[in-house]
Amino acid sequence: MKRVAAIDCGTNSIRLLVADLDPATGELKDLDRRMTIVRLGQGVDRTGRLAPEALERTFAACREYAGIIRELGAEKLRFVATSASRDAENRDDFVRGVVDILGVEPEVITGDQEAEFSFTGATKELTGRTDLATPYLVVDIGGGSTEFVLGSDTVRAARSVDIGCVRMTERHLVRDGKVLADPPGEEQIAAIKADIARALDRAAETVPLSEARTLVGLAGSVTTVAAIALDLSEYDSAAIHHSRIPLTQVREITHRLLTTTHEERAKIPAIHPGRVDVIAAGALVLLSIMERTGAEEVVVSEHDILDGIAWSCA
Repeated sequence: MKRVAAIDCGTNSIRLLVADLDPATGELKDLDRRMTIVRLGQGVDRTGRLAPEALERTFAACREYAGIIRELGAEKLRFVATSASRDAENRDDFVRGVVDILGVEPEVITGDQEAEFSFTGATKELTGRTDLATPYLVVDIGGGSTEFVLGSDTVRAARSVDIGCVRMTERHLVRDGKVLADPPGEEQIAAIKADIARALDRAAETVPLSEARTLVGLAGSVTTVAAIALDLSEYDSAAIHHSRIPLTQVREITHRLLTTTHEERAKIPAIHPGRVDVIAAGALVLLSIMERTGAEEVVVSEHDILDGIAWSCA
């Protein structure tokens, strides 16, 4: 067994996994897995820069994670940064801060690399299952981008497009830091749908979406929708992992989220406080993907890019 640490720093959250891996058997044993909402991508779509307060929130989480990594004695650490830090003009400030705290340089990976890590993390433990047909279409709905990866044992096609729960919220539901309507109006929802549709057209240029036989959904928007569908009184990773949520239920939940106020959404126990303002847009991305691909259900995975990063260390 090899003990490794992986950090995935996205647009909305930063996550840590410390795990023991056995490359011979494909076993991954969690020692510590945690997530912190830092909203690193705050305002990036509008300003092109990482906000000072967003950087400080992220660095605070990094300091916490550094202590955990030292305590558990990971042999190797890999830090991967995704959409927000790819887009920002001042990403050098971000890189310097991470190096100072953790001693490793964050790898600002491409969308295609992000997609491959997501695919590995999500599908490694599905090998040999007879109840799930291949090829898989893995969709990783992040804060700033969504990755589409089609494959069976290996990746056949992948594409990253700039739709995510934070980006769609900031682009269509907020102006100058103020919510335009609570709940969103019909014109705003239509604008988000049109934006998503254009992005799906771009994804389909590279990834044959219609060839998918099993849709596997990753990341916070998908797992939160699953938690609501399962009527969980609190977030339960074990219950959510590999749950199968039908299209009809995703449609009902998306409608509910788009027609309730921020205060009403905040009362839903399965929604993390840091996702209350962006979950409606995230659910709409998921619903749009299911309707475009004809998927009757989504298989929800708690194992995703973070697990793929960990496996890359081995």
